[in-house]
Amino acid sequence: MQYQHSDWDRTARRNAWKRRAESAVLVLLVAAGAVAVLGWLKPWQLVLPSPSDPAPHLSETEIPRPPSPEGAARAFLDGWQSADYLKMYTLLAASTRASMPQEDFISFYKDVRAQSTLRSLEYTILTVEMTPTDATIGFEVTLHTLLAGDISRTTRMLMKREGDAWKVAWDGRTVLPELENGNRLVLHRDIPARGNIYDREGLPLAVEAEVVEIGIIPGEITDEELVMARLSSALRMSRELIRLKIAESMPDEYVPIGETAAADIPGGYESLMTLGGVYVNTSTRRYYYGGGVGAHAVGYTGKISTGLLADYQARGYSGNETVGATGLEESAESDLAGRPGGTLMVTAADGTPLINLAKADPKPASDVYTTLDRDLQAQIERTVLGPYNGAVVVLHRDTGEVLAMASGKRFDSNLFTPGSYNGAYLVQGILNDPDGPLNNRAATGSYPLGSVFKIITMAAGLESGLFTPGTIYDDATGVYIGADGVERTDWVLEKEMQPHGKITLEQCLVQSCNPCFWNVGETLYRQDPMAVAEMAAAFGLGSATGIPGLDEFEGLVPGPGGPAWNVSHALDQAVGQGSLLVTPLQVADFVAAVGNGGTLYRPQIILSIRPPEGAPVFTLSPAVRGLLPLHPENLEALQRAMRGVIYDPKGTARARFAGISGSVRIAGKTGTAQSGSEDPHSWFVAYTYNEGSVKPDIAVAVIAEYAGEGSAFAARMVRRVFEIYFFGRPATLFPWESEYGIRATETPEASPTMASENSF
Repeated sequence: MQYQHSDWDRTARRNAWKRRAESAVLVLLVAAGAVAVLGWLKPWQLVLPSPSDPAPHLSETEIPRPPSPEGAARAFLDGWQSADYLKMYTLLAASTRASMPQEDFISFYKDVRAQSTLRSLEYTILTVEMTPTDATIGFEVTLHTLLAGDISRTTRMLMKREGDAWKVAWDGRTVLPELENGNRLVLHRDIPARGNIYDREGLPLAVEAEVVEIGIIPGEITDEELVMARLSSALRMSRELIRLKIAESMPDEYVPIGETAAADIPGGYESLMTLGGVYVNTSTRRYYYGGGVGAHAVGYTGKISTGLLADYQARGYSGNETVGATGLEESAESDLAGRPGGTLMVTAADGTPLINLAKADPKPASDVYTTLDRDLQAQIERTVLGPYNGAVVVLHRDTGEVLAMASGKRFDSNLFTPGSYNGAYLVQGILNDPDGPLNNRAATGSYPLGSVFKIITMAAGLESGLFTPGTIYDDATGVYIGADGVERTDWVLEKEMQPHGKITLEQCLVQSCNPCFWNVGETLYRQDPMAVAEMAAAFGLGSATGIPGLDEFEGLVPGPGGPAWNVSHALDQAVGQGSLLVTPLQVADFVAAVGNGGTLYRPQIILSIRPPEGAPVFTLSPAVRGLLPLHPENLEALQRAMRGVIYDPKGTARARFAGISGSVRIAGKTGTAQSGSEDPHSWFVAYTYNEGSVKPDIAVAVIAEYAGEGSAFAARMVRRVFEIYFFGRPATLFPWESEYGIRATETPEASPTMASENSF
């Protein structure tokens, strides 16, 4: 029987054939896709497994993928953000590296950074267009510049595939679209005039001026007296000092004498050029009054060093400017320099101007007014320390303002100004001087304090409750034997004087009795080994004063906790010896606090900063950095004892202040500190308590290195400071002077009263 197909059978057969056809097409599509994928994977490297190989198991992350041009572009732009130009160069295509050496590439980016005053940049990837061998990355870049603000551009980066990596086919548009075809950025700067530095009364310390440098060839002098007279008048320098400058020179040798502003020479500098043997050089530049009055604090200017070039360029400098190198010139650079303006241009490779990208007006510089008293500073520098290294600090007692800060040796800051003719002869000698004349000893010099420290030891003793101002110590022999078994001898025995006998603690400070303070130190050590060290810290020792604008040394106050602290160290500390180190600025500061009632002010040297127009951007206000931790009665006892040093018949400095102590009320303390050599350091500290009846009260600290006894040297120097401050000029010659500021002998002559004075 013949089978008859129904309509249902015919439909089923048609559907089956259709499904088979669709499956075949699907297989073909999958195969085609596999071939396409394998085309990306270098098919000539593909090895198919044989039927006997185990089937591979690849996770999705292990499937090889083509490298990313966007990732390479981001790495390049990240390198630009961090100024890692060497890394950027390694990401360049071989063709780019062949046409642009590494040093040229790095120089280009550094130049872009300098010319645009670039501070930082941001970028955003916008588009990625690619083929198997090339790509174009569209991105937006924003340059944050000091001069022109933000500069935003949309540009592109060309990429090439090299093997498995994408590289940058660099051109100028990779930076900014305007830099195509070899174009460059050029900044035409508008530099404001540098601000001036003044003293507290507006007298100039550092200004822009026509400077006259003067020198002598001794063998060509035809009229010595006339030359000495005219140069003395022009330079405000004594004739004797001018003679000393040329005393050991050869007849045909040029001897630099000094410099001054052209406007300050009576009759003009042309009149000096007619004098036989006198040579004059003029230039317009930075001028420091009086041979650099206050040079250690004011500082000087110089060219930008290689190590700081990038930093200054990022601040808008070209790198060729003269900038502050030390002191206030350096720390107040941003105020004294103002901010440069200028026009940022795009130029063709040949320098032809094309377009202006940005323009900014300069910000005028500000002037810095210091707390210094120029006349006081100048006279102290010329006449107080004389032949001795050391330091002088004068503070306004009740505010912390620095009226004078002098260091010896002093140096002439004019010599360091670029373009100085005399500097070519003298700067190297200053740099090589073993005495370190450039050191600001007032703020960075570190010294043992000697018996001035007894002020602090007495304060610790009184506050401990173990001592009162009237506590009696019996100094029967002038010898003290402590718990360490060491025999210590008082200074009176060295001078063949009688021991102090029974004496109160207050009188111990007046007469600087060492055995008494050794006893205080040892007694406190037994009860509280930290008592003296903690009191010293409360007086501001062992930490920076925080004076704005100047570098300073923190000092050192040793105490328990160190590996070798014992009773011997405590005994040394009680009289200011051992490893204790202080700066003259710290000492003047705590002496002022004793005198003003216990307020420890932060020393300050900047009175105000004033732009050409408008209100000052800074005005000094007294800043309290601590209070002496003393009960009123104990502070008063310290003050009485320091007055006794000057007025008590047995006071260690009574003879030194005879005469002046009748018109100026003074309290002080002598100090002689072991220096490690035969000659000790000479200290004297003092404050006045006239309560403003004549002039504001001051505090003074003087140290003369390796000079000798405190009463013989530093006390005399402090007296001269008072003479200058209160009466306008010195009134008594030092025994070692032939005239004020001119040394006659190496050591002072003995005075009739010296044998009865305390060397501590």
